[in-house]
Amino acid sequence: MWQFDYPWLLLLLPLPWLGYRYLPEYREARSAVRVPFFNAMSRAIDQAPHTSGARHNLWQRLLNLLVWALLVVAVARPVWIEKPIERQQPVRDLMLAIDISQSMQTTDFTDAGGHKINRLAAVKQVVQDFIQRRKDDRIGLIVFGSGAYPQAPLTLDHASLSLLLEDTGIGMAGPNTAIGDAIGLSLKLLDQAHEQDKVLILLTDGNDTNSAIPPARAAAMAAAKGVVIHTIGIGDPTANGEAKVDLGALQKIATTTGGQYFRAEDRDSLNQVYATLDRITPHQVKTLSHQPKRDLFWLPLAAAISLLALYHLLALLAARLGQRAQHKEA
Repeated sequence: MWQFDYPWLLLLLPLPWLGYRYLPEYREARSAVRVPFFNAMSRAIDQAPHTSGARHNLWQRLLNLLVWALLVVAVARPVWIEKPIERQQPVRDLMLAIDISQSMQTTDFTDAGGHKINRLAAVKQVVQDFIQRRKDDRIGLIVFGSGAYPQAPLTLDHASLSLLLEDTGIGMAGPNTAIGDAIGLSLKLLDQAHEQDKVLILLTDGNDTNSAIPPARAAAMAAAKGVVIHTIGIGDPTANGEAKVDLGALQKIATTTGGQYFRAEDRDSLNQVYATLDRITPHQVKTLSHQPKRDLFWLPLAAAISLLALYHLLALLAARLGQRAQHKEA
């Protein structure tokens, strides 16, 4: 359908009629010689005097009104409204923080075929499936060991995200575990996002030994920013040193931010954890609608210019033909 962007300008349409009706005629005063026998001269040459101007030319008057109407319509800016284009925009930003410290090399998980694999390989398989199911969310990836590093920014390009996850290797971020720094970096990246729902999924198999920010302090900062942290512990709580997972600290982080804590001891339980996360963070999208407009103002404008050009062309042609007729009579 079509409409006017500035329909109030159509109120200008009666302006010429108001001027014609209420304004006095324009008269131009010139010096002239009075000839008392002018009427006799007119009869002698068989020509009657007439008054020039549009008031006594009906066609000129109609043309002026039509051109004015076309110009007003053009100024009111007619547009053609196209069919609405709808686009879906995610309303949640999801950050994954994955531990790639040296302890993730422990081979105490099994794959779908029953073969022993290390912890990181099992995590990759499960997280890849999780990413594929979150088509409507922007997902980012952070890896951490002795330090925390952004592996992928928040993106809807999940294919590239999967490739970056696959290229992640054990020990790339150092042998230790910096959980607090991973949370801090996640908050920094999520601060750049504009979506209301922000979620961090933190997976580790060790305890914090190398963070500049204590995990409890980082969790409090996340809670203040409205970021929900879900924690997953896959390590051995009875181990010693770096390999011992601090389940109490992970549970406290989740509780502080309104998230949930999970314990995954094998690949099946890890699958269940991500299935639960998929359920408690349902897909949400915001539908944006836009109706493109196609300008049509050039149509009445071109019609007005064409009418004026055609009128003056015909007037010029008529004058030429009249001059030729007079020459022939002479």
